[in-house]
Amino acid sequence: MVGIVIISHSKKLAEGVKELVLQMVREGVKIEAVGGVAADPKALGTDPLRVKEAIEKVFDEKGVLIVGDFGSAILSARVALKMLPEEKRKLVAIANAPLVEGAFAAAVEASTGGDLESVKEAAEEARNLKKI
Repeated sequence: MVGIVIISHSKKLAEGVKELVLQMVREGVKIEAVGGVAADPKALGTDPLRVKEAIEKVFDEKGVLIVGDFGSAILSARVALKMLPEEKRKLVAIANAPLVEGAFAAAVEASTGGDLESVKEAAEEARNLKKI
């Protein structure tokens, strides 16, 4: 099953999104929430090493999707990807999606057995939910 990493500048926000998503999907979806910086976990920011660790915790042969809030969260994800071995790196994707809606849509698709491409597509299609 595709694993999901939620990255936010706020560790509390990332954990809250994870909690919400896990209440909405059946068990079995591997999700890690990461936020803050290693030196001070209460401080706002993102840390590529923490992102790499989160990817490794949820890694699956079907892949890992990363959903981030903005700016340096995505930059940290890209740096983390460079730290992974090539065989893992090619199985990790970053979604261009809203944090909450994207994480939820990705988790639903992952829980149905979707592959990395369909999980990423579901997360990115979540942008359209607010247009309704």
